[in-house]
Amino acid sequence: AYEISPRDWSSDVCSSDLGASLAGMAAALRLDATRLAQQATFGPTEALINDIKTQGGPAWVAQQMALDVSRYTSGGGDSIHRNVGETFFCDTPAQAGNPNCWRDYFSTEPLLWDFYRQAVSGPDQLRQRVALALQQVLVVSNLEVSGTYGFRLYYNNLRALAFGNYRDVLRKVVLSPVMGEYLDHVNNDKTLPNENFARELLQLFSLGTCVLNADGTLAGGSCQPTYDNDMVRSYAFALTGWTYPPGGSTTWGCWPEGANCEYMGADMVAAPALRNTAARTLLAGVSVPAGASAPQALELVLDSVMKHPNIGPFVARRLIQNLVSSNPSPAYVGRVAAAFTKGRFRSGGTSFGAGKPGDLAATVAAVLLDAEARGSASSAGFLRDPLLQFTGVLRALNGHTDGAPLGWWWGETLRQHVFMPPSVFNFYPPDYPVSGTTLVGPQFGIHNANTALERLNYLTYLLDWGGS
Repeated sequence: AYEISPRDWSSDVCSSDLGASLAGMAAALRLDATRLAQQATFGPTEALINDIKTQGGPAWVAQQMALDVSRYTSGGGDSIHRNVGETFFCDTPAQAGNPNCWRDYFSTEPLLWDFYRQAVSGPDQLRQRVALALQQVLVVSNLEVSGTYGFRLYYNNLRALAFGNYRDVLRKVVLSPVMGEYLDHVNNDKTLPNENFARELLQLFSLGTCVLNADGTLAGGSCQPTYDNDMVRSYAFALTGWTYPPGGSTTWGCWPEGANCEYMGADMVAAPALRNTAARTLLAGVSVPAGASAPQALELVLDSVMKHPNIGPFVARRLIQNLVSSNPSPAYVGRVAAAFTKGRFRSGGTSFGAGKPGDLAATVAAVLLDAEARGSASSAGFLRDPLLQFTGVLRALNGHTDGAPLGWWWGETLRQHVFMPPSVFNFYPPDYPVSGTTLVGPQFGIHNANTALERLNYLTYLLDWGGS
């Protein structure tokens, strides 16, 4: 797809026809390189388009996957949860004169600066885009949880595992104290556990609510429930027994008994006093035996979702929607799901994946290099997220940003303030209907007459005002 061979040229074609044919091929290659850049990065640049054209899509994707991981580094440390007394952290003598204490230690605003700086200028564009896609599925929000250093760890984990295995991603999500706070899963009651996290683990993070065929279509042609509320309760009980990692302390001690004080600097740890050790039946024929420890039960929970036939098409569709198209064909979903299940994908002589189910390198390569992503059908695409418009214009015109105007100003105006989604469904649901059609368009959930005009105002701000 990325080579022109002389043996394919007809000897009786006149030179003008040959020149036109070659020009057409060159234009097609450039268009496809531009399209891949739109799908796999935060916006095409002239240098990027030429790089993709020179290497070819598979080689460029492989090169991107091999780049070092960019990381979030801005913001304050973990002192907000160490030696906590009666005085609020920002009112202590050390912080009393700091007008930016809340911003630096409790909010995600410093991480937003890193996000936009790296999205516009960072070399590991594909890793950042895939981490964003995971972030939009495995949602936590600064609207509900505070702690800059905790969010920094959560999002750095998503970047580090962007081309790893989805099982490892889910494990990190289960053990994240930020997620534990967001969905009421840390220090859960062993006799009457909160079901929020268990429900979203099944509904939004791994399987979905309806039984799926291998191509993502509804099994039997209608929605047959993947699980019922009794199953959600089984998962909630199976996931009891986790508390904050060591590191936090307060003058009044930790609660409940047997738990650690609030701290977000590492994975949660097992708390036997909080564990319900009764046997539990899970999905996909997996059971947790009586007496299992919290770590043992966690691995069985992960076994159950990774063995379930829904997970391949579920993850495939979510990644396709975030990178390529809101309305992929069942055949496209099926091919990507097969790469997820096999853990391998091959294109243009380049092999991706380690051969284990859930391999994200293989899955992402299958998403981006599939014929439907590279062919004319990919023009269907999706409505560009506001954040991709922010970065796309800057990258196309060799601009730069410190990120600050793209949060409380333009992010709020266009309803996509990074790290502050309004619910666990993200900024918009994946099945949001496009009015007057049979299609879905997730981003249309935040698109209306107001925000359409504000997109133009953003361009006016950059191109007529020179930014800020």
